Formats: sequence, C-alpha cells, structure tokens
Amino acid sequence: MKTALVIGAGPAGLMAADEMSAAGLRVVVAEAKPSVARKFLMAGKSGLNLTKDEPFERFMSVFEEAGPVLRPMLEAFGPKETVAWAEGLGQEMFTGSTGRVFPKMMKASPLLRAWLARLAGQGVEIRTRWRWVGGAYRFETPEGVQEIAPDVTVLACGGASWARLGSDGAWAGFLDVPTAPFQPANMGFVVDWSLHMAKHFGAPVKGVALMAGDQRVRGEFVVSEQGLEGGGIYAVSRRMREGETLFLDLFPDLDEEALRQRLNRPRGKASMANFLRKTLKLDPVKQALLMEFARPLPTDLAPVLKALPIRHAGPRPMDQAISTAGGIRLEALDKGLMLTAKPGVFAAGEMLDWEAPTGGYLLTACLATGRWAGQNAAHFCGV
Repeated sequence: MKTALVIGAGPAGLMAADEMSAAGLRVVVAEAKPSVARKFLMAGKSGLNLTKDEPFERFMSVFEEAGPVLRPMLEAFGPKETVAWAEGLGQEMFTGSTGRVFPKMMKASPLLRAWLARLAGQGVEIRTRWRWVGGAYRFETPEGVQEIAPDVTVLACGGASWARLGSDGAWAGFLDVPTAPFQPANMGFVVDWSLHMAKHFGAPVKGVALMAGDQRVRGEFVVSEQGLEGGGIYAVSRRMREGETLFLDLFPDLDEEALRQRLNRPRGKASMANFLRKTLKLDPVKQALLMEFARPLPTDLAPVLKALPIRHAGPRPMDQAISTAGGIRLEALDKGLMLTAKPGVFAAGEMLDWEAPTGGYLLTACLATGRWAGQNAAHFCGV
C-alpha cells in the first residue's frame, strides 16, 4: 500500500486525507499542535458559516484574480456540494436570510467529530505535536526528530495568521518554491478614537453600506476599542489594505434628495443630536461616527450621510487577521495543485496565494482545494 503524507490538519488537510484514504492510500496526517482543526473550531464559535447560497457566478466573483485557477475546483465542490458533504456527516444545515449556510447545531465540534470518525474508519493516522522543520519531511515530535518518506505529499500548512491556532507561515522559510509575501486579510483596522467614542465600544453598526474603491457591500461591523472590525469591514478589507478610502452610506435605502428633504424640516430648539434622532432615526453609534469623522458638520449634510469618510491608521497586525493573502504563487502549481518543481508534492488551502472574504467563501474554497489536491495526489500514485 502506498503512503500519503498530509502536513496540516485543518479543513484542507483533512479533506485531502479523506480523498486519498478513500482511494486506498495509507494516509498519515502530521499536525504541529496538540489537537486538530483549531482554527476550524474557533470559526465554529460564531456559528460555523460553511458556505454561501447564492448564484454561482456571484460566489466566484469574490475570488477575483484567483478565480480562473479555483473555478474547476469550486465547480466540482462548491456551495451545494459543501452542504451535501456536511449532511453526509450527519449535520442538519440551514440557510440564513443573507444566504449564509450553517449547521443547525451552530457548532463545529459535532461536524469535526463525525469527520474524524470517518477518517479513522478509513485508516487515517493523525500524529499531533509533529512540527515540520524542513528537509525531506523531517519533524520535531515528542519522541525526538522523525522523518517520513511518503510516496506522495499534500501540504496544507495554512497561512500566517492566528499562530496560536497553528498557522504561523513558518513553512515559507524552508519550502523552496515561489511565494508572494503574506499580508493580512479579513482583518480589523486601527482607529485612534477621540474620548467621546469610548461609550460606544462594542456597539454594532447595522443597516449600512460600506464602500472602498470599486466595492460596495451591505453589512454590519463593530466599533471596538482598537478600531473597526466585523463582517462588513472584512468584505472591503482588501481594498482598504490597498489604500482605498472607506466610506459609509448610513442610509443605503434613501437617496440624497430624500435625506435633504427630511433635513430641511424645521429644527426649532432641538439639539442637532435630537434633530437627527427624530428626523432620521439616526441611532447613537451612527451619530457618534458622524461627529467623529465629519465635524464641523457641513450645511448640506446629505452627501456626508451617503458617503461618510472613515479615517483609520491601517490594518490590525497580521497575526490578528482571520486569514492572509500571499503564499505559494498559483503559477508555481499545475492544474492538479502539484508543485511543478516538486513532482509528487501538492498544496492546498490558505497556504496558496488567494484570498476571499468571510461569509462561507474561505471555508468552501479550503475544502474544495483540499479535495482537489487529494484526488490528484491519489491519481499521481495510480489509484
């Protein structure tokens, strides 16, 4: 029986192991941490958004320049297939009002337990506390330095964020392949708030549109002590990282003229805060953002309410990002995700140079690339 090595026990690595073991390979998974899929479990704490139910072309659009490479993988294992896979592991799924798809249990652990049980039944051996340190698959382990000589390898080592969960990007220091520099993705942004914002820390900002460069998304985010974070920010974080200004449309369902007509009503003796609250139903946190970034308020306030410029001091540190851009350049891989310079070595997941927003896109693509790499690795071994 031929042996396959998977380095990294996140979603991409486990999916590769699943495919190769099902094809008849003896699979060993090496994981640096004491337990598997730590980032996957962390994502499950907020409900485990596995995928997004929307038209396929819209789904593909978020992958931008990586889309042509990822398309065949996502055509083979996209949102519908992700749902079917989870249901096959005994997880009942549901779709939220925005199209995001979750397990009904709203946790990652039941899905992971069922998946690990299936892998064990297929003979997959998972070795934890095995840290890859380079060479021909040399590992630091509790039993000392160990080496493996597999017939085929799938690398699923992750990116360079959340090092405590296993993705530290250390592999980029010894894997001799073309890589793009790591950059934070799906990250918060630092804002040096004035003192009056302190009472709003932790407050969600809902019912807005966020605009950066050519992107406009409806979403929500949170005002935190450090700055801005949350799904709406993550959706435009790439454009912000690239230098585009963030604008907020505080009234995405009203145009400028409709706002102007409401603002032209007599104000009387009401304070500006009360006037905005009564006239526009502008809640306290949105008012605070308006005062933070638009004072002194202009006479014609409507354009500012439709495009409030948000000043920030750049992204949060990369290790605090949900994911990273950068990694193994896609042109260094063949169509089966094998490294062209290293026959028999495949790569998948976040260690590849692609990025996507949260909302189900990241997880689906990690699973799809892991599946693709595993299938092609099995074909490489002639099974």
